[in-house]
Amino acid sequence: MEGNRLSSKGQFKEAAEAYQKSIDQNPLAPVAHYNLGIAYKNLQQLDKAAKVLEKAVELAPTNLDVRLTLGNVYNMQERWKDAIGQLNIVVHRQQNDAQAHGNLGWAYYNYKDGPPFKQMVILNLSKAVELFGKQNQPQAAEATRKILEEAQLKFGYPAAIP
Repeated sequence: MEGNRLSSKGQFKEAAEAYQKSIDQNPLAPVAHYNLGIAYKNLQQLDKAAKVLEKAVELAPTNLDVRLTLGNVYNMQERWKDAIGQLNIVVHRQQNDAQAHGNLGWAYYNYKDGPPFKQMVILNLSKAVELFGKQNQPQAAEATRKILEEAQLKFGYPAAIP
């Protein structure tokens, strides 16, 4: 697909145009919506990304990659409650997804429209650190560990033993 070729070269604007043409030809193609959403995300056009990814979820509600990407876009928009909704689905169906746990922990950490979800923050960030370590992603593990330590301090949890 032309859009994928352009995306792989970092030409996201052109890729978005190619994906849109694909959608115009087949409006019910969830993969085209998903790819268009990623292109918009890479262009930092987050409102467009969210709208297209929401359509992709509507077309393919069991596709966890789409839900994960939509949850990440919601986090980038600081739409914490929406992010929590999408990322919880991913975490419950794909329990070893480090990125989903990390992003869910981040959303819970930042959510301010209700009681603080202290245990959910610590649980998900801890799980993400563990999974990133097992998946040989030390930089992701370390970045997540720093957020975990900040959350533990903020919420009065004892520091983890290294």
